[in-house]
Amino acid sequence: MTIEKNHVVALHYTLNAIEENGELTFIEKTDAENPFTFLYGVGMMLPKFEEELQGMVAGDKKSFTISPAEGYGEKVETATTQLPADMFAESGMPPVGAVLPLQDQDGNHLTAVVMEVTPEAVTVDLNHPMAGKTLNFDIEVVVTRPATEEEISHGHAHGADGHSGH
Repeated sequence: MTIEKNHVVALHYTLNAIEENGELTFIEKTDAENPFTFLYGVGMMLPKFEEELQGMVAGDKKSFTISPAEGYGEKVETATTQLPADMFAESGMPPVGAVLPLQDQDGNHLTAVVMEVTPEAVTVDLNHPMAGKTLNFDIEVVVTRPATEEEISHGHAHGADGHSGH
């Protein structure tokens, strides 16, 4: 079955970043028992990622690259802020390098990476962790099937077989 909008796709992937010198830096990969499963065509994934999968079927393999502009954007050096130390009174001060889940005043969720910790404030980088990176994917499609009405109404896949999830 060919991948198209409102299909559940399960795939294995290896993700590397392509460094300026052309070398690959490993980021992550799926394990054999747990393919990455998502609802195709509903805006869950990077548009370029979905574009690369269009028309593939189970068993197909492919390698492709996503530039920063097609992915998470260029890294913006000024995208930092200071969070007051009293925000961490209950949880304790986070270490440098920690990833903090944050929410802005409009309710949007974002992640921030701790750059510096002082007694007064925690300085965080608000760029997406993949900002500025050229991403290289090696994928193999494991399953593609039409999503159930429930999956479509929920806006996400309930596993490769349609019965996992929640």
